[in-house]
Amino acid sequence: MSSDAVKKRKPKVIRNEAGTPETKRGRAEGEQDVLVYNEEVELEGRDPQQDYMLYKDTCAALAKLMAEIQELKSGGAKVGSVEMEERRRQCSVHFITLKKLNRMAHMRLKKGRDQTHEAKQRVDVLHLQLQNLLYEVMHLQKEISKCLEFKSQHEEIELVSEEEFFQEAPAEISRPHVTRDDHHQLTLARLDWELEQRKRLAEQYKMSLARKEKIHKAIEQKREYLSSLQPGLQSIMQASLPVQECLSMPFEQMQKQAEVARHLPPPLYVLLVQAAAYGQACDKTLSASISGDVDEAKALSRPPEDSQDDESDSDAEEEQQNTKRRRATVGVQLDDKRKEMLRRHPLSLCVDLKCKDGSVLHLFFYYLLNLNILTVKTKVSTTTDLSGAVSAGSLLNSESLLNCLYASDHGQETPNPTNRYQFDKVGITTFVDYVSDLGHPYVWVQKLGGLQFSSDGAQLELMGNALSASHMERTMKLLQGRLQARLALHKQFSSLEHSIIPVSGECQHLFPAKVVSGLTRWTMMSYQEFTELGFVQHVLKAGLLRETDLFFMAVVERGTGGNCALVLLWPKIMHLESVNVFRAELQGPRPGLQLLTNQIQRLCVCLDVYLEMESQVCDGSEGPKEFPREKMCLRTARGPSRLKPFKYNHPQGFFSHR
Repeated sequence: MSSDAVKKRKPKVIRNEAGTPETKRGRAEGEQDVLVYNEEVELEGRDPQQDYMLYKDTCAALAKLMAEIQELKSGGAKVGSVEMEERRRQCSVHFITLKKLNRMAHMRLKKGRDQTHEAKQRVDVLHLQLQNLLYEVMHLQKEISKCLEFKSQHEEIELVSEEEFFQEAPAEISRPHVTRDDHHQLTLARLDWELEQRKRLAEQYKMSLARKEKIHKAIEQKREYLSSLQPGLQSIMQASLPVQECLSMPFEQMQKQAEVARHLPPPLYVLLVQAAAYGQACDKTLSASISGDVDEAKALSRPPEDSQDDESDSDAEEEQQNTKRRRATVGVQLDDKRKEMLRRHPLSLCVDLKCKDGSVLHLFFYYLLNLNILTVKTKVSTTTDLSGAVSAGSLLNSESLLNCLYASDHGQETPNPTNRYQFDKVGITTFVDYVSDLGHPYVWVQKLGGLQFSSDGAQLELMGNALSASHMERTMKLLQGRLQARLALHKQFSSLEHSIIPVSGECQHLFPAKVVSGLTRWTMMSYQEFTELGFVQHVLKAGLLRETDLFFMAVVERGTGGNCALVLLWPKIMHLESVNVFRAELQGPRPGLQLLTNQIQRLCVCLDVYLEMESQVCDGSEGPKEFPREKMCLRTARGPSRLKPFKYNHPQGFFSHR
């Protein structure tokens, strides 16, 4: 049978992707067999995994056929040969299979997307229903909350208790046979009883007002009588002023100061009370006084008024317009904020501390309103002229007089940790720039005013008057000692500038009768000059130098021999670089104010001993010696380092080794 006949008998296949699978075979003459084929129905019965394996097998077979065709071509086979055609037909069948698998894959993808879309729509519908239910629930909850939170006006009235109501209210109002079982009637009855009570209280209020008017009239009559007595009392007080001064009982002055003290801020008031108490108990010469603008202090302590009746609306509008027209720049606003931050209270306190020699230390205490700290400024008054000593000019300087009265208290930074955050808001980097104008915020000043700031959050044991009283006596003694020490140093510096070493009679036994070496120069040095010297670098590295210290140079000479000594004056103690060992021997009588001059005198004695002993050891020449031996000593030198006998023994009068 030929191939044409086979083709004629091949049934016609019609693909129907939308309809139901049907297979019809027509038996009429002249018609072909018709098969209706639906790939979607076939897709439901196919396994994707099997299709994937079929795809792999088909690709492998197709690759094999291609390789065979390539071999046939390489072997010289013709294009139209039977082997070539057979393999070409098989390749065509495999391509058809791949196309079918591709269609199946696309149909599966479309079906999956449709199923996903349908599921998403169902989820959206359920989510929308859930949102509607949640909204209804929230609406119902709001309505329930409104109903629960509803309060009647009578609930704001504080009614008497039920027991008290039934005991005090009359029967026609309480109606216990009705109200005990009905809460609503009970509430109405209690409100009626409250109304009756208020009416009775209103009558009592009217009677009290009438009584108040009578008492007020009686008070006015007595006040007029007392006012008529005031001129007579004033004349009596004026006449008693000489008697008060003679008896040292300034009652009027104390009364005026007490009146002004009412307007002091709490820290200054605590300081005033404790200073006055210490003066009466321990130091009669101590005095405290208040200075400043009392009217401004009164206005500051007065509470702000709620309304300003004296200013009209037109004035307020005009001021607002002027403010808008003259809007300040950022820099000006920041300066104003700084000034407001650093504003002082208009009243200040002055405490005068007197010493035995007649000198007075004036302490001016100020209170910074917004920083909540106290500051102090100083001034020294003496009975003698202190302008002669040039090198002592910094001793009584108000900027450094009270530095380190207590250890490490330089008074350069505020002790209140809260101020650091306040400074950041107004652009203040450090408080040191304002110390010269506002005063030093020493820690002991805060304690005298009853202020104490804890950096670690620990609970403070003492506050206010107790804290001030616990530090008052010691601080006053330290202040007196500081002033006496500075005045003594000032006097010594004046002598040293004239190359005179003052040695008191109490300290003459510390030195021999004849001292040939003498002080030739005493000068003051700056911090920069002092640190540039090579032999003080170890002191600088040890952190013993500060820019606020005082630096001096003393030159001691004898003939061609000499010695240079550097003096470092700390706020509390003196430190002599060359002869500061065995300091206790040279302090002299208490309080040890002659240490510096005794150390310089000892330096002169040590220079004499060194030159005389060194001349005895090294001299080999004949003739007169420049440094003849005048000091008596047991041995001229000792040990490998050839130490000299620098210790003076009184009253024997000879020198020995230590």
